[in-house]
Amino acid sequence: MNRRQFLHFTSAAAVSQLVAGCRMLPSKTQGNKSGSKKPNIILIFSDDQGYADLGCCGSKEVISPNLDKMAAEGVRLTNFYVTASVCTPSRSGLLTGRYPHRNGLFDMIRNNMTNFGHIYKELEYAVSPEGAQGLDVREVVIAQALKPAGYATGVFGKWDSGRARQFMPLQRGFDTFYGFSNTGIDYWTHERYEMPSMFRQNQRIKEKGYATDLFRREAIKFIEKNKDKPFFMYLPFNSPHGASNLKHRSVQAPDKYVRMYGDLPGTNRQRYMAAITCMDDAVGEIQSKLKQLGLDDNTLIVFTCDNGCGDTTPLRGGKGKLYEGGIRVPFIARWPGRIPGGQISNEFCSTLDLFPTFLGMAGIKPSKNIKLDGYDMLPVLTGKGKSKRKDHFWEWQAKRAARVGKWKWVMETDRYVLPKDLTGELYNLSVDIGEKNNLATEKPERLKWIQSRWDKWMKEMAASETRGPFGKAYLDKIGYGDGSYRITNGDI
Repeated sequence: MNRRQFLHFTSAAAVSQLVAGCRMLPSKTQGNKSGSKKPNIILIFSDDQGYADLGCCGSKEVISPNLDKMAAEGVRLTNFYVTASVCTPSRSGLLTGRYPHRNGLFDMIRNNMTNFGHIYKELEYAVSPEGAQGLDVREVVIAQALKPAGYATGVFGKWDSGRARQFMPLQRGFDTFYGFSNTGIDYWTHERYEMPSMFRQNQRIKEKGYATDLFRREAIKFIEKNKDKPFFMYLPFNSPHGASNLKHRSVQAPDKYVRMYGDLPGTNRQRYMAAITCMDDAVGEIQSKLKQLGLDDNTLIVFTCDNGCGDTTPLRGGKGKLYEGGIRVPFIARWPGRIPGGQISNEFCSTLDLFPTFLGMAGIKPSKNIKLDGYDMLPVLTGKGKSKRKDHFWEWQAKRAARVGKWKWVMETDRYVLPKDLTGELYNLSVDIGEKNNLATEKPERLKWIQSRWDKWMKEMAASETRGPFGKAYLDKIGYGDGSYRITNGDI
């Protein structure tokens, strides 16, 4: 056995042990009206969508009838957070139910040489960060945890958790994958750095068509194929993120949707809204298919986003910022017969809470070997209980934030530059979600208290088992590592 085979074997064995520890439990909440089938779960994740960029969230511009109807027939959360204000670490928190600093993927895995017009050669790309890094193979993602309960699993869209084979969806518990694995592509050519980036399973392919329409097509096929068994479908659209290619950086959308907002070619904002409307149509077709197949009453659909962008009214800031506009996002859930329609809830919840919620729906008790950072939020969605979440913490490129109860501490900095003054800003979100009235000077004891909570959290993250690709090296630099960075399987 060579070194690579040994590392693969030991990593796979570790994950198998953790998944095996997920114990099946009897549950009164499973199945449809006849109790014959576990509930299906569909998780839809948009990309760079603002807090206000849906009709049901207050937009007077965005045309989103299907998502608006989904909210009217289910519940919309107004106090829902992600684990980062940028793509990759936000998704790592979603998929694992663990803070990015615990799972090791707390920054972007991307190549910035494209900003200087550099075109990668295939072999050069393979050893670049974007081609070689990914979510530590010892981490258990939602699909792996649901497999023991008999779930068919599929992902269609933006993976963004590693492009090297060991990090791809099929190696992380998914039966089916159609999409791209890096941070973004051109919507029409599916290229990044002028290289085709679309995959079917583990094979790179070339195909024509607008990305959102292709992901919609594959999602429908997956539902039809698995209609007789429980399924978990993860649908991470790249809409309405700007195109990520050397030739195109702005948002792309089909002409028929752009015309809904004005003349062609439209402004970037008009194309952004057009991309959302196209995605909304896809959501509507998926719901129609569920009804057609008699699966509607036995399917939970969740819609949310990876981070803020676009219109974040009435919040402050957006993508890349730890103000509310970067980390508080839209959230809608619909499950006929289980989630009463027309609810709007201000309960404090997070993407960290989806992992344990889905396990609970499937009748699975998490392994004691997996430290999850979330709570089962189904009682919140059904209107039968309060959220157990009392706090949430963030750190990204030296930026820091903490929310404890109604209090929010945020320290915005330049990239990777930790300022000498760590005071930051303090807000009372119960009366100031726009973060306009900084209370740091007025309430120094409250400020000190919430900073101490953040410090305790970071020490806990640093004390957890080392995970790659970033691990302890970064934590050492900001004063929270143990000073002796250890290379482990996941860091290689």
